Amino acid sequence: MLQKREKVLLLRTFQGRTLRIVREHYLRPSVPCNSPLCPQPAVCRNDGKLLSSDVTHYMIPDWKVVQDYLEILEFPELKGIIFMQTACQAVQHQRGRRQYNKLRNLLKDARHDCVLFANEFQQSCYLPRERGESMEKWQSRSIYNAATWYYHHCQDRMPIVMVTEDEEAIQQYGSETEGVFVISFKNYLDNFWPDLKATHELCESILQSRRERENESQESHGKEYPEHLPLEVLEAGIKSGRYIQGTLNVNKHRAQIEAFVRLQGASSKDSGLVSDILIHGTKARNRSIHGDVVVVELLPKNEWKGRTTALGENDGESPSEPMPTGRVVGILQKNWRDYVVTFPSKEEVQSQGKNARKILVTPWDYRIPKIRISTQQAEALQDFRVVVRIDSWESTSMYPSGHFVRVLGRIGDLEGEIATILVENSISVVPFSEAQMCEMPVNTAENPWKVSSEEERERKDLRKTHLVFSIDPRGCEDVDDTLSVRALDNGNLELGVHIADVTHFVTSHSYIDIEARTRATTYYLADRRYDMLPSILSADVCSLLGGVDRSNKALADSLDNANDPNDPIVNWLLRSMATQAMSNALYFSTGSCAEEEFHHYGLALDKYTHFTSPIRRYSDIIVHRLLMAAISKDKKMEIKENLFSNKDLEELCRHINNRNRAAQHSQKQSTELFQCMYFKDKDPETEERCIADGVIYSIRTNGVLVFIPRFGIKGAAYLKNKDGLVISCSPDGHSEWKPGSLQRFQNKITSTTTGGESVTFHLFDHVTVRISVQASRCHSDTIRLEIISNKPYMMPDTELFQQSSLLLKSDLVKEVTRSMEEAQLAQEVKVNVIEKDYQKYCQTKGRSLYTLLEEIRDLALLDVSNSYGI
Repeated sequence: MLQKREKVLLLRTFQGRTLRIVREHYLRPSVPCNSPLCPQPAVCRNDGKLLSSDVTHYMIPDWKVVQDYLEILEFPELKGIIFMQTACQAVQHQRGRRQYNKLRNLLKDARHDCVLFANEFQQSCYLPRERGESMEKWQSRSIYNAATWYYHHCQDRMPIVMVTEDEEAIQQYGSETEGVFVISFKNYLDNFWPDLKATHELCESILQSRRERENESQESHGKEYPEHLPLEVLEAGIKSGRYIQGTLNVNKHRAQIEAFVRLQGASSKDSGLVSDILIHGTKARNRSIHGDVVVVELLPKNEWKGRTTALGENDGESPSEPMPTGRVVGILQKNWRDYVVTFPSKEEVQSQGKNARKILVTPWDYRIPKIRISTQQAEALQDFRVVVRIDSWESTSMYPSGHFVRVLGRIGDLEGEIATILVENSISVVPFSEAQMCEMPVNTAENPWKVSSEEERERKDLRKTHLVFSIDPRGCEDVDDTLSVRALDNGNLELGVHIADVTHFVTSHSYIDIEARTRATTYYLADRRYDMLPSILSADVCSLLGGVDRSNKALADSLDNANDPNDPIVNWLLRSMATQAMSNALYFSTGSCAEEEFHHYGLALDKYTHFTSPIRRYSDIIVHRLLMAAISKDKKMEIKENLFSNKDLEELCRHINNRNRAAQHSQKQSTELFQCMYFKDKDPETEERCIADGVIYSIRTNGVLVFIPRFGIKGAAYLKNKDGLVISCSPDGHSEWKPGSLQRFQNKITSTTTGGESVTFHLFDHVTVRISVQASRCHSDTIRLEIISNKPYMMPDTELFQQSSLLLKSDLVKEVTRSMEEAQLAQEVKVNVIEKDYQKYCQTKGRSLYTLLEEIRDLALLDVSNSYGI
């Protein structure tokens, strides 16, 4: 029977008054315990994920441990974790939505052995807060009481370890109940997981970061940035129109100078602004980081500035017309994530000061400021890409403070650089769990998968009546759709489109459905792909392969005027530039937008959705379920399983849009990575492949943007170098640098030397460029383009553009992959030889006196007669 309680909440209003709110709170005699040791699983209704049965104890973290050490609790090696509702709510209220969503995703993930216990709804576990008791003491008392109940509920068969950072709680509860142990988190790792080195390193990094923050707060006096305004002031200012809310986007080409705030929701309507707001300089950014939801105050119009149109960050100011300019006065939601960074060189570490434990690391992403971390591994990790997380950014500090998380790989190593791209785009590619794979069908030579007789009766059989075929390229594994054709009696032809029936295997709210929803899409990189679904579905049972039986669902203006018949490359560029000028289409819930906003501009359609690729797009799975709910005979069951509330659907759409952007960015970055690796070891002065034809597709104040169709490269080519010299071309087209000036027009740019020589580059002109690589330790390498002639290197050819360039792109990836594999193999052979010599002769692995004498002997025996022509 339910028991009614009253919970009193004290809320602060915009005016600063305290408001007392009383809410009803109902307690149940039983809630899901999710333990395999439960004596009454039917009463507890343990229908979801259960804890593992092969653990030696259950671990219950208190609210402070969940807040500070969640990234350690994410390690799959840590098993038998019970998160109390009290701790989860503390994370939600004190750490914000982002941290709370990470905790929710951890609980949903079948790979992690952890469950939620709703202790505040269980009659025996709920404890009301006593008068005068602090929130922290009540939370610790509630979690310990729930831990004791859980131990007795499992009939004292499984020890409970409650971990906390509260020394008073350890002293008070440590020996109160037999079988329930209360220890610190560090002691827990030392005693139960002594060999899990990664957790100990991460724990030490977090502790050191916390100590540094405490010391800084005591020692700091001067402020580097103004304090953020209180939340109630920000919300009142947004409501009154004084402040504007939006998302901060930093210009990666001018990260120290320019950022823009993209308006959100009511802010764009109430402010009357039609453009983004410029945030000029890091001081005006006020500790906000790319992606944060910020609150901005507009500056007076006489202080407005224009965006810069120069190509690089150090190329001087070339502002456009003044635009709305502001400064950040507060942050509503922080978008902190994992950041890939590089440690400074040994010389730079020494230049940072005597305290070598505090290191300024440089993020791979130009848009992120340097991060100060505390570590003793700086020297050992100088040649590696590592992951850090930001903990805080106080107004007294020039840089944010963070802590070391893990190592990704060596700088320049292919796998390490790919891992960097994945982390920077928040893409998780861990293998599918055992629980998820158990939901998959089996299709082996011994046990082939077949369409069941029941399914055959419910579906229409087209195997003998229709000609069915796929239009996917040869070798494609994830065949989403096929076509069918047959002749009708009246002489017409019936055409059909058949979509893979993924929802037949991916049932709503199953483990694999939760994983597919998290991934949202298949990620295609230059040399590999990461599937949304296991290969048994994406490349086998759901793939509409030829010659096998498969289940499926069936349904039965261009830019031709902008066309240059003599130059197919220009035609391709025109279409590419047209799509770049459009906003990306986004998924949305029709319940969240007015009907006049439904239009798809690029396709010129009033309403548009798609459903043809459920193997690689989770959005298509959702549409399939909606269609099945619309035509199902059992309406109640289909609606219950397949329909979302508007709020849930809108949240899902935001997640899918975010993952689609990540997929696009990772694909682009991996392509650029392979392009740089391809050209990195080639001499641009002598290598023929480093010279190519390029097409100018954009004009800037100090250069042009060039597209190289042969390799699919887009990049900047400067017409003025760092010494202030401008490009000059001789009559035969070859270029050189001379003193002069540049004059930019709408569709062309003219370089004029002090001697009166001039050369003009027009939009869509063909030029000859030299390709080289600008290497970087801290960031990704970049392609550098240099115009060496204002004449085409090769006349544009349709066949060359459509065939050779595409073949060269695939060959480029293959060549880089092959060279990296050969280098890795050579390194392994070298290591094996050294180890064998060491075992045989007990010789040191480094250079020794013996090897030095051997080299001298070889030099003495060297035949030098050929060197002197004897």
